[in-house]
Amino acid sequence: MLRTASVWRVQVLSRARLIESRRLQTQFLSCTRSVCRSSLRPPPLLSARLSARNMSSSAKIPQSVGQTTLVAHDDAPNPASWKSAVAGASGVPTSYALIKTLVFKPKTAKGAVPIPVVVVAHEDTETNSGTLGKKLNLKELRFAGDDLYNEFFQASKDQVSAFAITETTFPKVLTILDSTIASSDSYFGVREPGSSSSTVFLKGSQLESYYQSLPEASSKLQVIDFAALKAEAAAAAPAAQVATPAKPADKKEDAKIEGAVQIAIGVKKEVDFAAWYTNVLLKADMIDYYSVSGCYILKPGSYSIWEAIQEWFNGKIKDLGVENSYFPMFVSAKVLEREKNHIEGFAPEVAWVTRAGQSELEEPIAIRPTSETAMYPYYAKWIQSHRDLPLKLNQWNSVVRWEFKNPQPFIRTREFLWQEGHTAFYSKEEADKEVLDILDLYRRVFEELLAVPVIPGVKSEKEKFAGGLYTTTVEGFIPTSGRGIQAATSHCLGQNFSKMFGIVVEDAEAPDGKRFVWQNSWGLSTRSIGVMIMTHGDNQGLVLPPRVASLQAVVVPCGINAKSNKEEIYDKCQELANRLKKAGIRVKADLRDGYTPGYKFNDWEQKGVPLRLEVGPGDIAKAQAVGVRRDNGEKAPIALSNIEKDITALLDKIQSDMFSRAKAEYDAHIKLVTKWEDVVPALDNKNAIVIPWCEVEQCEDEIKERSASGGEQDARAPSAGAKSLCIPFDQDRWGKIVPGQHKCPQCGKDAKRWTLFGRSY
Repeated sequence: MLRTASVWRVQVLSRARLIESRRLQTQFLSCTRSVCRSSLRPPPLLSARLSARNMSSSAKIPQSVGQTTLVAHDDAPNPASWKSAVAGASGVPTSYALIKTLVFKPKTAKGAVPIPVVVVAHEDTETNSGTLGKKLNLKELRFAGDDLYNEFFQASKDQVSAFAITETTFPKVLTILDSTIASSDSYFGVREPGSSSSTVFLKGSQLESYYQSLPEASSKLQVIDFAALKAEAAAAAPAAQVATPAKPADKKEDAKIEGAVQIAIGVKKEVDFAAWYTNVLLKADMIDYYSVSGCYILKPGSYSIWEAIQEWFNGKIKDLGVENSYFPMFVSAKVLEREKNHIEGFAPEVAWVTRAGQSELEEPIAIRPTSETAMYPYYAKWIQSHRDLPLKLNQWNSVVRWEFKNPQPFIRTREFLWQEGHTAFYSKEEADKEVLDILDLYRRVFEELLAVPVIPGVKSEKEKFAGGLYTTTVEGFIPTSGRGIQAATSHCLGQNFSKMFGIVVEDAEAPDGKRFVWQNSWGLSTRSIGVMIMTHGDNQGLVLPPRVASLQAVVVPCGINAKSNKEEIYDKCQELANRLKKAGIRVKADLRDGYTPGYKFNDWEQKGVPLRLEVGPGDIAKAQAVGVRRDNGEKAPIALSNIEKDITALLDKIQSDMFSRAKAEYDAHIKLVTKWEDVVPALDNKNAIVIPWCEVEQCEDEIKERSASGGEQDARAPSAGAKSLCIPFDQDRWGKIVPGQHKCPQCGKDAKRWTLFGRSY
């Protein structure tokens, strides 16, 4: 039935087209016999429509542009002759305007790759380069020279048209589209690529749609109202002339990086951290936004890091006897609400399924925020004897926690990936040991894989896992924002859940002959990726630790000119990449055509590849490659004779150096504070603080409230006041707490332990 309907529709459409074609032909013949008899020329718009019907469009125009009309005319080698040639041609629309394409070159830092600014505008639009440069935060926009036209478009200045912007050239330039063209249904003339004697006519909206369909359009295309831009500049000029000197205000540093809008991140990490973080993730191709707020697509660049963590951690927990499993994502309301104290901690964040199609469900079903209540009824079923212990299960899954504002990729998302381990033991001693074993594995994930320093410790009673006995944690810190971040947690649940779900075994020594098992749960999520990016990234983009980088090195051919043998250099690059792959190094040779070495350098630096290997004619002659480190920019030749071992050692050194730098910075931002008047200033200087604390919950609340009043709120980080991050295991680092001597700076009571406080994510 569906096929028949489809055939019928095609037949109807074909017949409709035939009728329309005959109607147009009749109209044309009628016009020719009467009004147009003397010139034997049909009305221009009708001619254009007939031309389009006969598919007289250019084969050089991308199909995604849609239907266009190609008009032949006298040879027009420059803009002035083009306008008159089109005006005298047959088949042009009744009303149209021509499109001019201008290419500007911004001033860039020495050694940086200049990225052309291509302006596609109405022929009458005034495109002031100075005003445009200010709008784009680019210095000294000037008309491009012939060398730039040849390098990027393989055409002269007069031959470049709006269709010089292709899938190949679009990512390399910044395209500016005149707002009078965008979304317009008027006809515009564009030079046919490679021709000076033909023009393509199309609607402005078609051109905008074509540009929007190209890769990276969100960052590489801007629609600008030049008339409004001119008016703004004119309005600002008189104000500048009459302005009177005023008392200098505190000047906030501009986050934008001059000239960096083309390739680099565009904003300074140290000035606008939130914008920097988002730009890094997008421009380094780590994520993309999804249609549901707070959810993100993990692209291969980021997911490969999660796979590296999975592979390492899986091996370690299997050595401890943990097995992987999977439980469904749906949890019934009855089961979820069995443990009141536990679910109260998650209640605002639980997402519920309430309908199936158009029907309301008899009972709403929750999407797991965590899996304790989903798994433990089955632990009660499976554990009947001490011989069934220990039970150690882990699952890699996603969880959903819905209620929050200001989502931030990896750090605070509605759905995230994680692993959650759930184990059951006969004794508390066994459970206690595993809690610390797992926590140490988490420390190693951050320090050995991600090169991120963390502080292991125990959470306060207020901050511990809801329904648990105690919670241990590894706490990270982001010096740029001055905020702590919970990296991973390992909880001892005690016997709370086993009592709730009836998970018991026989115990001859117990009065009733039964013993409730001791349980743990522990989890690590993709938040770890965000912590790593925030810690190591710089104003050029990502800086990836070699152990988790999907590409550890990239080989880039350099120095290719008319005198060099391109194929020989390319072959040497591929040969080197193959050698390194055999040695277990993750590497590729970047042999993309149409991209300059400088562009490739920036591209891979932005993506954080730890090591770049440059190979040119001189390097081939010397039997070497030039290695450039991403983490510090150091550049040195590496002999090919022993390059596998040398690069393996260099990658290990990069990993070690990254951790050492990050740890030194973390340590520098931990301040020992014993007086309340020093608390807020230390926090405002983007530090975490260690204080002698009484461990009273009410005092913890008051510390958070009092420290919030003096701190600037970060919209992306909910905690403006300082909360306890952890009570570090390493208490000796700050000396011994002396009863009666060390007092809590907030309440004045005797301190029990040194505690790490800070504003946090």
